[in-house]
Order: sequence, then structure tokens, then C-alpha cells
Amino acid sequence: MPAKLASARLLAGGDARPGPEARQLAGGGGVRGAPMNGGSRKQEVSLRSEQLLQVRAPLCPPPVTGCLDPDQLRQHALAEGLTEEEYQAFLVYTAGVYSNMGNYKSFGDTKFVPNLPKEKLERVILGSKAAEQHPEEVRGLWQTCGELMFSLESRLRHLGLGKEGITTYFSGNCTMEDAKLAQDFLDSQNLSAYNTRLFKEVGQDGKPCYEVRLASVLSTEPILDSEMNSKLKSYEFQGSNFRVTRGDYAPILQKVVEHLEKAKAYAATSHQEQMLAQYIESFTHGSIEAHKKGSRFWIQDKGPIVESYIGFIESYRDPFGSRGEFEGFVAMVNKAMSAKFEWLVASAEQLLKELPWPPAFEKDKFLTPDFTSLDVLTFAGSGIPAGINIPNYDDLRQTEGFKNVSLGNVLAVAYATQREKLTFLEEEDKDLYIRWKGPSFDVQVGLHELLGHGSGKLFVQDEKGAFNFDQETVINPETGEQIQSWYRSGETWDSKFSTIASSYEECRAESVGLYLCLNPQVLGIFGFEGADAEDVVYVNWLNMVRAGLLALEFYTPEASSWRQAHMQARFVILRVLLEAGEGLVTVTPTTGSDGRPDAQVHLDRNKIRTVGKPALERFLRRLQAQKYSFLSMRPQLLASSDPFLSASQRMGPSWRRSSPSWPQLMPGSGSAPVKPHLARLEADLRGLSPTPLNQGCKWPPFCVCLKGQGRGRSSDLGATSAEGGDTKPFHLTALSSLPSASPVLSHLICTALCGVGKAGLRIRLPR
Repeated sequence: MPAKLASARLLAGGDARPGPEARQLAGGGGVRGAPMNGGSRKQEVSLRSEQLLQVRAPLCPPPVTGCLDPDQLRQHALAEGLTEEEYQAFLVYTAGVYSNMGNYKSFGDTKFVPNLPKEKLERVILGSKAAEQHPEEVRGLWQTCGELMFSLESRLRHLGLGKEGITTYFSGNCTMEDAKLAQDFLDSQNLSAYNTRLFKEVGQDGKPCYEVRLASVLSTEPILDSEMNSKLKSYEFQGSNFRVTRGDYAPILQKVVEHLEKAKAYAATSHQEQMLAQYIESFTHGSIEAHKKGSRFWIQDKGPIVESYIGFIESYRDPFGSRGEFEGFVAMVNKAMSAKFEWLVASAEQLLKELPWPPAFEKDKFLTPDFTSLDVLTFAGSGIPAGINIPNYDDLRQTEGFKNVSLGNVLAVAYATQREKLTFLEEEDKDLYIRWKGPSFDVQVGLHELLGHGSGKLFVQDEKGAFNFDQETVINPETGEQIQSWYRSGETWDSKFSTIASSYEECRAESVGLYLCLNPQVLGIFGFEGADAEDVVYVNWLNMVRAGLLALEFYTPEASSWRQAHMQARFVILRVLLEAGEGLVTVTPTTGSDGRPDAQVHLDRNKIRTVGKPALERFLRRLQAQKYSFLSMRPQLLASSDPFLSASQRMGPSWRRSSPSWPQLMPGSGSAPVKPHLARLEADLRGLSPTPLNQGCKWPPFCVCLKGQGRGRSSDLGATSAEGGDTKPFHLTALSSLPSASPVLSHLICTALCGVGKAGLRIRLPR
């Protein structure tokens, strides 16, 4: 997004509506590997955003149309009473809308509005040549979106679901519970959510009826032999009515299909021709299975000079984390940089063995991907990423592989850093940071995409009951026990981890990059040795630490939520490194040159390998075990990324008294406080009335509902001091059970609810 867009205020727009007008609209999404300094993300386009683009288009057309050039537009604006500053604000807002494909920031999910009076903007629009030529249309568009363009209503200030924000993936009356129910329904029918939106209506009897609307050219037309025909009907599911329809985005997708048909004439290989044919099938019928087939041909199309991909790809902007934004790109290969990535790919199997988890947690055979550096010609979406690892279909990634892409000319722009604008760094680090930020980020992006997103094996039981792993021999490295849970047929990473899936996976990929950049072989591949290699490592780690602090810009304290997946991930990594202790990372409050509060980060480069690497090793092992064996750790990750909750602070009484996020008492628990947002983590941890298991216990009593995949039994928990000692009864009851005792979840419960001391606690579930 243009730098001048910072002058725009952050506000909000409108909902998706379950009526015909909403059928023309697209949703949001995201792209893996976004740059650390803001970078690019996918943007959700609201109903008002689309109309807003229509308002803007006649005012700022391409010069070849013969319409107003910038000087003419400026003269018109000044004649309508705008000052030079207001005219500049108008241009900034217009550029922002086009850059983000809407009026929400593509990296951060917050709304921006014009930084000039509404009345003056209205005069510019209604006095334009476009309004002269199409008066009714332009006036109608303005009347529709003018008020909402400037709206200050709190719910409209950012993207979200229900009362938390706006989204066009769901009708405005949908809640998170509706989203969860819909996902369960989709899983039951083996339908992907990627190309869907959900609309809810409530009948006179008060019973909800949901419409799952697929994006496609066709709507009700019956087509012989289409795999989608049998899906288009009404269903009864868990007491609610569901209806699967299609035809969403039909006029737009019709144009896409027409151009894909023309592109087939220029296919360089049979793989490309078959890929395009499957994309056409997918967009015509609304079939994700057809898009998977096209993606399979895309994976098989090795080493093209011109690279492209298109479809509903990334799910970052869906508040539930399952639906994709439509995007497409065309780019040309940068052969020199691609050669380095080819060497990295050739070393991948060996490097995977360096990662801190058992071999059973990796694919049986590493599927060698394409990894190229591309210069982007065009990227159609709300933002341009720095790197991509696609396709995102779990079944394809496990059996067919994937492609990695580093977008070189995007990275080149991200490298540009002015010394005076470098925040939070010590003076002696700034010149080194500027020199090595670009090269270190090349290394990080390569590792992040290839060995971060490209590593790991999902443990799956298929529809026939067969497992893709040995239940008897595979051991969870966190518990030391056999694998207790796994993915069932139709379940995916996104569908099961939903709202934290993106943040969790980005955290894992970023951590892999930090961990493996310490490997001399990796540094040698990118041409770094000796002191230069050490500087690359230091700046890469320093960049991550700084990014973790910058991430706080993307945290909303009122809702205890993060607005950006990569930034939440980076903050969690900062927390891990801070909690490693021993002076590895420190954040010191300071006073800036303007006299206002500031902060400074310090990374001890001499402790990166001795303190930082072991900390990341433990963290990565934990992340890997939880993701691939599907032990849901939602509370642990969310709490780890809460700026107000830190194990390094140990939650002593003085901190609890001073923390603004520690105001509540657990009902009936005496003086023991509980974090209010932890008590409402979507039913993963719910504070209930206390049920003491041992009246003689001196610890605070709590009763917590733990939602898991266990056997539905009520189990007592015992706690053991991490420093050793006797097991003591703990006032905690697992009402819905847990698949196995997880040290991480147990530590979170003890820490978050009881304010334990430095030793920490470990809970064990008796057999």
C-alpha cells in the first residue's frame, strides 16, 4: 500500500447481504510469506468496496481512454473548492482503494476513509465528467456508499465475524457458532469451503436455514456428468436446514473462463493445456475437485519460463479461516536467483533431517518441488506477497507435492529501508541491518517456503479406515506416548484449526527459517561464508525480533484478537525468544527524540546458537506434534500471542494487580483472578463454577471445560512441580476430556488460571 495512505484514517464499510446483489461479490484471503515490514496481504472486498471501486473508476481511468488526465482532474477538484492538501488526500485514498482492492488495509484488516470532508468529495464526484455522462448511475452509487465510506461505527472499523467486524464471506447475522456448524456440515458432505460463502436466514419458527453458495458460472442449469449436480440440494444437519447452491460471482467468472479458453491456444506444454481445461471446469461448475486436478497438472509442469496460477487460494481473510480469496498472477523466471533455490531444493532431504522432530512426522518420500524466483508481471488480488507455497490442498501436498515461488521484484522493494525510519533498533545495529536485511530475507523466504510450509506429514485415517502411519510405533515426542488423535477423511488443517490455522502455520514456517538459517550448508548455498554468514544470521534473527514488536500494531486489545496471521506468528516467536531468558533478547522502554515513550530491542548475537536455537528446537517440536497429530492447542497459541500474558512475567501478584487485562475474579473462587479473554476462548477454556476435588487443597479451586476428541469421561487431574516433588491433587476437572495429557495445555491452564510461580506446573491425566 502506498506510504501516503498512512494519512488516511482507519475506519469501516459494509456487510455481505444474502440478496441477489451479493452474488457479484468476492471474499478475502491471504498469501503465505508476506514481507515482515507490512508487505502485502489479501483484502476482503465488501459490498460497499465494490461500489466504491465503481465510483472511483470513471474518475481515474487509464490515459489511453482520452478522459481526464491528472492535471485536468486537479483543476476540476480545485474548482470544486478542494485545497491542494485535500486533493492530495483524495489521490491517496483513490490509490489506497486500488492498491487494496477495497477500502480495508490489505495488511491489518482495518478500514481507511478519505482524509477530506465528505461534502467536498461528493462535489468532486458529482461534478465529474463521469457524472455528466452517467448522472443517474454515479449519483446512485454515491448514495449507496457515500455514508458508509466515512462511517465511524465501531463494528465497521475492521474485518471480522458477527459483532466483531464485517465480512462478505458470511451474511451479517452469522456468528462464529454458525461458521463452526457450517464447517461440520461441509466436512460431512466432503465439500470444500474454499469457493463458498454462507448466508443465514431465520424462519418464522425461529429455525435457522443456511445457504452455502458456491462460486461458479452456472447456477441452476443441469449439466450431465457434473460431479457437483448431486451436491446441489437441501439437507437436514444437526437440527438445521442447509441448502447448497451455486452461481456466486457468475458474471465475473464468465469473463475469467472466456479468457482462459483463449489462453489454451498459447499453452507451452500439454500440462499447461490440461491445467487450463480443469480451471475452466472448476470455475464453470463450482468444483474444487476440478481445481485440484488443474493444480496437479500445474505441479507437474516443471520449470516453465512464464509461471501462473489462479483460483480461490488463500484463507487468511476468512474470519473462520476456511474460505479463499480469488487471485491470479503471471510472472517470469529470474534464472540467476532460481539457480540458488534449485541448490536449496537439492539439499532439502538432508536439511529436513536437521529439523527437531522424529522422521515419522515427515512424508514417507520428499516430493521435490519447483522452487523459482519470479519477477511479477501482474498479481491480481488485494496485495502482492513476497513468497508463495501452493497449492494449499492438504491431500495434494501430501501425495503430489507443491511449488515454491519467491517474488524477487517484490522483495527488492521490501529491501528499501531508510535509516531514519528504522524503529526499535540500537544505533550500532542500523547500518548492519540495512546492509544485510535483503540478503537475509532471501534466505528466510527460501527456508520458510520450501522447508517450513513444505515439511511435515498429516496423520490421516481415510474413508476406508486405513491409516497413513503406524499406530503402534509412531510416538508423540511431546507426550512420549502413541499417537492418540489424527485427521479423518474430509478433514483438513484449515477446517479443524480454523481461526488459528493460518497464524499457527506461519509461526511454524517462520521458526523453521530461523532454525535452519544457522546451518552453514544453507548459508553457503546463498553464497555467504565467514563473517558475512554470521551477519546474515544475526540480521535475520534481529529482523524477526523487531517484527515481533512491530506486530503489536496488528493487535486489537478490546477484542483480544490479532488482525494479521504473519504478525501474530512473529509476536509469538518474539515471546519464545524472550522467555528463553539468559539475556538472549531484551526489550527496554526508552524515551524517543520527540520526548514520547519508545522501546529498543537488543539481541545478543553470541547467544543465538547456545540459547536461541534450543528454545526454537523445543518450540518447533511442540508445534509439529500438535499440528500433524491434530492435538488441538488453540488455547496455548492464543495465550502465547496475548501481549498481556507472559510466562517470563510469571504472573506474580504485583503484575496481576497492575495489568489492565487482569481485572476479573473467577466466580466463587475467592481472590483468584482469571484472564477474562482466556475464559472465553471459544469454549476451549471456559471458566465454570468451582468443583473442588479435595477440600483440603490450598490451591485456588477452578472448574474448566476442555473440549477435545477424548472419550467423554470426567477425569481428575494431578499436578507435579516442574522442579520435582510430590504429585498433589489439583482443583480442575476435565468435563469433556482430552485425547491425552498435553504438557503445553496443562502448563497454560496452571499459569493462566492460577498464577503459578517460576517453577511452573505440569498436569498429568491419570490412566
